[in-house]
Amino acid sequence: MAEHWVAREWGSPNGWRLEEYEVARPDAGEVTIRVHAAGVNPADAKHVAAPRSGVELPTPIGYEVSGVVTAVGPRTEIVTGRVAVGDEVIAFRVRGGYATELTVPAQKVLRKPAGLTHAEAANLLLAGTTASAMLHAVGATRGETVLLHAASGAVGVSVLQQAAMQGIRVIGTAGRARFDEVRRFGGLPVEYGDGLLSRIRETMAGAGVTGVDAALDAAGTPEAVETSLALVNDRRRIVTIVAPAAAAEHGFLASSGADPETARYRDEARIHLVEAAEAGDIVVPVAREYPLAEAPQALAFLADGHPGGKIALIP
Repeated sequence: MAEHWVAREWGSPNGWRLEEYEVARPDAGEVTIRVHAAGVNPADAKHVAAPRSGVELPTPIGYEVSGVVTAVGPRTEIVTGRVAVGDEVIAFRVRGGYATELTVPAQKVLRKPAGLTHAEAANLLLAGTTASAMLHAVGATRGETVLLHAASGAVGVSVLQQAAMQGIRVIGTAGRARFDEVRRFGGLPVEYGDGLLSRIRETMAGAGVTGVDAALDAAGTPEAVETSLALVNDRRRIVTIVAPAAAAEHGFLASSGADPETARYRDEARIHLVEAAEAGDIVVPVAREYPLAEAPQALAFLADGHPGGKIALIP
């Protein structure tokens, strides 16, 4: 029997259960994956923290995995083409990734980038497609400068790498202890906190930058909102993934995977991210790995903030 984590009541991960279950045999258009690593994301806990539309309990936990194909349904190909038992793959926007094995729609499965470990590959697509959608939403183009809040976080690190590939300069806010991480991926670091706006302008002057073309908010703080509004005149070129109420109040953009158009774009971005990872243009820093049985502890570590990289569960 396989095992997976299930939420049977609303609330924190401490109330989840690791249960045995029988994995469904794959039908046409489906594949079964033995999980080698599951990505850990804040959305995993938020999804079942409180009652919400479209979610019914009990529900399995986890959105993205990396592993090996153990069965293939008839007449089935994955997003990146043919697939066979034994192939290494990743799957994203699945239900129940915190598992030892699961059967998923083939349209959610892609080949695993060979240069990434399973722990890294399991964390590529949620952060990566979110970052890609943010750059797309504000129309960032080669030669422009964008302000990125929370530049050393998982989404921020992917933004930095994707922006570098596209010739976009990034000024990234971060804690001073994370400056080297921002620089590693091509960003100009600025310490958040009191006086942020002045420090951003000083950094701009030192780099010969005359203006900020767009702002990406992965922090959600009032400080992030205020500095974005102060530096970017066109509110259609400011986007947040964490402060939708502020976006509605001030008339800038909010990006969410729940939006059909954004979800469609994120699906399109998956292949490009796999190809970039295969070429070595995108890496996924992993801070810590936990056994699958310690999923609540992994989420607690993530919730403490500033984990210093992604987290993976290893069955």
